[in-house]
Amino acid sequence: MCGIVGYSGTQSAAPILLNGLKRLEYRGYDSAGLALVSPEGIRVEKCEGKVVNLVNQLGEFDKIPSLGGATAGIAHTRWATHGPPTTVNAHPHAARPAGEEGNRVTLVHNGIIENYKALKARLEADGRVFVSETDTEVLAHLVDSFYEGDLVKAVTTALNQVEGTFGIACVAIDEPGVLVVARRGSPIVIGLGEDETLVASDAAAILRYTRQVIYLDDNDVARIEGPKVDICSLDAMPVTRESTQIDWSDDAAEKGGYAHYMLKEIFEQPDSIWNTIRGRMDSDRGNSVLSGLNVQPRDLAELHRVLLIGCGTSLNAGLVGEYAIEDFAGIPAEVEQAAEFRYRNPIVGSKDLVLAISQSGETADTLAAVREAVDKGALVAGLVNVVGSTIARETGRGIYLHAGPEISVASTKAFTSQVSCLLMIALKFARAARMSRERGVRFVKEIEAIPDQVREVLKQNDHIAEIAENYIKAESAFYIGRGYMYPVALEGALKIKEISYIHAEAFHAAELKHGSIALLTEELPIIALVPDGPGKDKTLSNVAECRARGSKVLLVATEGDDEVNDYGDDIIRIPAAPLHAAVIPATVALQLFAYHVARLRGCPIDQPRNLAKSVTVE
Repeated sequence: MCGIVGYSGTQSAAPILLNGLKRLEYRGYDSAGLALVSPEGIRVEKCEGKVVNLVNQLGEFDKIPSLGGATAGIAHTRWATHGPPTTVNAHPHAARPAGEEGNRVTLVHNGIIENYKALKARLEADGRVFVSETDTEVLAHLVDSFYEGDLVKAVTTALNQVEGTFGIACVAIDEPGVLVVARRGSPIVIGLGEDETLVASDAAAILRYTRQVIYLDDNDVARIEGPKVDICSLDAMPVTRESTQIDWSDDAAEKGGYAHYMLKEIFEQPDSIWNTIRGRMDSDRGNSVLSGLNVQPRDLAELHRVLLIGCGTSLNAGLVGEYAIEDFAGIPAEVEQAAEFRYRNPIVGSKDLVLAISQSGETADTLAAVREAVDKGALVAGLVNVVGSTIARETGRGIYLHAGPEISVASTKAFTSQVSCLLMIALKFARAARMSRERGVRFVKEIEAIPDQVREVLKQNDHIAEIAENYIKAESAFYIGRGYMYPVALEGALKIKEISYIHAEAFHAAELKHGSIALLTEELPIIALVPDGPGKDKTLSNVAECRARGSKVLLVATEGDDEVNDYGDDIIRIPAAPLHAAVIPATVALQLFAYHVARLRGCPIDQPRNLAKSVTVE
């Protein structure tokens, strides 16, 4: 899996494809390639490593427009699944009948073909020769085996024999201006231009050319030729998909003078959080206005339980939501790892609300959990950032984060916007249950104060960078916190693992002494979350136990709280706030800490090794 770009129109395809690949580099990948289609044939170029290697392989950039005069093509950045990241395993993959010369059908693919071994054995028995270890080459040969001059028919016939997930773009030598794209479980977006059409796995790749897009649904197949787009189902029945306007610009996906996308996105958080909450707070009634949930107070009052499902950062945000919903609304709430949800036959019903949390709205495990919850009759809503994403469409209800594009692989502003949404949900549920108007008004003010609290943390950027210098030689670290600070510890540990490659674990502070304290040494630092509030004193006792064993300690504490001074070697201060709101400034402090540790260690911050931005395979 990783990034797909395609083009059919009147312009030279190569520069557009390469620009699209560059816009998808943030997703993480280990090889790149393209296929250019012209009446003379299909030219495939691919290589290991970064897109710049592909550009160098093609020749000087200013000469690329002359490459074969091709005005159609497909391109791909690969994150290795089947087979190592070698040139031969890179996409695109081409196929031809046994004994013939030249590439007849060529395709790129995101996803996993689960029955590729059985398909490969059948194709080899027919004399087809494979050169790679990938499931994608099997798919290319399968399409080619049915190709008789009609690429749509060949693709639909082949995909009806496939088990697994796919987002594909395919071209054929006999139809030089035609692209055929299809999806099941892996996103494909079609960008509509005046005399051209672009396709991509992520809208960021095509925003320079158009903001008018069509999102394909699962089992859609589209034939594209110049500006003409025809969509059908896998059983060849015509379907109609409405176009939509993307509400952020190409400029929003640029670094804007920052050294890294991650740093830019950290500093965007006062605005991204405000964009999440604005227009959604009713300070008069002490409530939140979340029309996208499409549930009435009576419905909320009858809820038995809330299930929050997600993976990675979204799972950590869900844990904050669990605490807040139970604390303020008195409704039982549980966080579920989305990857396990459908495999353990969960007990859910019509009185349960399932909140699916995903920045991209395309996370494969979370999408599978959504479908399982729908099948079991639960009320399902999505918390997603990407408008038109699959989870948003399939749930039909929920809340958009409005955080803007998040380019860095390590999530920052999506997490803080997710938490902001979950606090608003907790408020809405609480007002439908047991919270008074007066307490609701205070809650609204607590949420609305968060952007300014984040600004105060960002002012400490240079100070946090100085602190980070004391921790760059660590090879392991423990993060600890209690209550609302436990999910912050989880998220802080995840961030430093992702971008600095320091092994880190997060513990509920009380759990540290149940075994893991045996690992403490002078070389293993403790990052402890001790803002003023319930649980602080007990966490400080755990910190003292760590210091007694020689560990260096970094504290995240409340401004003006001098009680903690003797417990930490270093201290990052956050503004005073109730703990449910302090989650966000505390998280931002740890984001900056992780960023500067990774920067000082010389790590590739925006594109950490082995990681992809959107995980679209299970």
